[in-house]
Amino acid sequence: MGDVLRVDVSSGAVAEESLPTGMTEGLIGGKGVGSAYLAAEVGPDVDPLSPQNKMIFAVGPMGGTAMFGSNRYATYFVSPLTGGYCECYSGGNLTPQFAKTGYKLVILEGRAERPVYVDVSEAGATVKPADDLWGLDAYEAEERLVERSGSPKAQACVIGPAGEKLVAFACIENNKWHSAARGGPGAVLGSKNVKGLVFHGDQKVEVARPDAYRALVKDMAERGKDDPGVAFYRKGGTVNMVRIMNGVNGFPTRYWTKGRLDDFEPLTVEAMREGFATTDEVCPPCIMRCVKRNTIPAGQPHAGLVIDGPEYETIYVFGGLCEIVDFGEIMYLNDICDRLGMDTMTAGNLCGLAIEASRRGLIDVELDYGDADGVARFLEMMSAREGVGDLFADGIKRVEKELGLEGVAVHVKGMEPAGYEPRKLKGMGLTFMTAARGADHLRSTFYKPELAGMVEPDAHDRAKAELLVDWENRLAIMDTLIYCRFYRDMVQWPYLTDVVNAAVGTDYSIEDVQAIGARIITMTHDFNVRRGVTHERLPAWITDRPLQDDSGLRAGREEFEELLRHYYDVRGWGEPPAA
Repeated sequence: MGDVLRVDVSSGAVAEESLPTGMTEGLIGGKGVGSAYLAAEVGPDVDPLSPQNKMIFAVGPMGGTAMFGSNRYATYFVSPLTGGYCECYSGGNLTPQFAKTGYKLVILEGRAERPVYVDVSEAGATVKPADDLWGLDAYEAEERLVERSGSPKAQACVIGPAGEKLVAFACIENNKWHSAARGGPGAVLGSKNVKGLVFHGDQKVEVARPDAYRALVKDMAERGKDDPGVAFYRKGGTVNMVRIMNGVNGFPTRYWTKGRLDDFEPLTVEAMREGFATTDEVCPPCIMRCVKRNTIPAGQPHAGLVIDGPEYETIYVFGGLCEIVDFGEIMYLNDICDRLGMDTMTAGNLCGLAIEASRRGLIDVELDYGDADGVARFLEMMSAREGVGDLFADGIKRVEKELGLEGVAVHVKGMEPAGYEPRKLKGMGLTFMTAARGADHLRSTFYKPELAGMVEPDAHDRAKAELLVDWENRLAIMDTLIYCRFYRDMVQWPYLTDVVNAAVGTDYSIEDVQAIGARIITMTHDFNVRRGVTHERLPAWITDRPLQDDSGLRAGREEFEELLRHYYDVRGWGEPPAA
């Protein structure tokens, strides 16, 4: 049995192959191996929505094991949103079944003539008809695929109607509320006429050094009992960040014009737990219990709706950028995005930009801040490509060009930032500029050292660039193992190196593993350079305008240029490309 399963959905042909000799040792797995395959097999001129693009699904060396935080899988592809490198990760319950098929990578290529789904087990893969699933929302499609597999253990990931319509920010959903979301992986599957994949297997998952690995799992369990980060996520998950970011003027509000939402209390952990019958859920095996399942109570609009979430990033886009200060309404908007299969972060940013466009008379849609019903309608317009929703469905780069909103539309490389105001947190501004998939927070989560006082938020010297590079390299190694990002503070370099060695069977030093992380980051950067995706600047809406609130915080274009030069120098990439 090979490590790689290659599926040509055009013909239904399936082939197994082994990873090249030394690839696991040199790149570990997950992000390292998946990115290497993408770079080797997808050329610089390949259209993201063409049959020549690949969708690479991956599990890491920890997938399906007892290690806490291991229950995540990954996708690697060329993004329809940015035209460049993209990676996505998702939790839930799918990963163990993926790992038990025995495959580390499943590579989809080609384009089916009619809708299909792919059934993956330890026996290989089968491409099967899915005409009757086309048009279903993500929740129902997932249920149908699991039932159709015939395996009680099966887990599925699917696209919704947005992916079928090739919406550039369509996502892949599993377990209803878990999403491989950013950059449009759902559109890539839709372009291949693939509704989803179902995984089921009984292969035993093994690591290279079981005794050492078990000791590391035990160590994590012991440390987690008193870890403040674990307590933080158990209390409120990512919703904790609403109060924190709003308190430091870092909560993007009113489409990136303010750093603080005045009436933010209805969006806090306390309001959530008091009003929405919150339960603490988990992606096993995990000690965090960060998932918050909420129910809208009787007497409120959308009463009875149950979702896992909303997460902080969804609250920031709808509650902050669109100023919808109602937790239940944000749950409803979250549910619309999940059912239709759209990334809430890009969808919410585009709704905020659409509000700005409507207020300027640039689109024929009545939309304003605080208008939850209008935002709900606009989400459905984008998913269905109705009216001006068709323009927005192609992403922010087309919107800014056709509506004359250059410098107003907030994005880098075509991807909108996460909910961390760069006029407050300059390190986050730098990571938005340089991350390979666009204005991405998860490749560094650099808000943590800035908020924790490890580095001054306003600093723009070489030391900040050096610290950012170190965080990026470490988190890249986490993504080779496919560790949940919330274990970031518990897996510093010594522990992380021990996990790599126990899982893969290497004898690396910390310096060896750091070098692998740096090499992977450079690989993704070089992939973008070959594709001409090199614009690494924040828009004038951020750099040239102070926040329109009491803080008056400014970004400082020159300061970001200095940070960018330092970053490129630390990485050894030469001079940054011209603005």
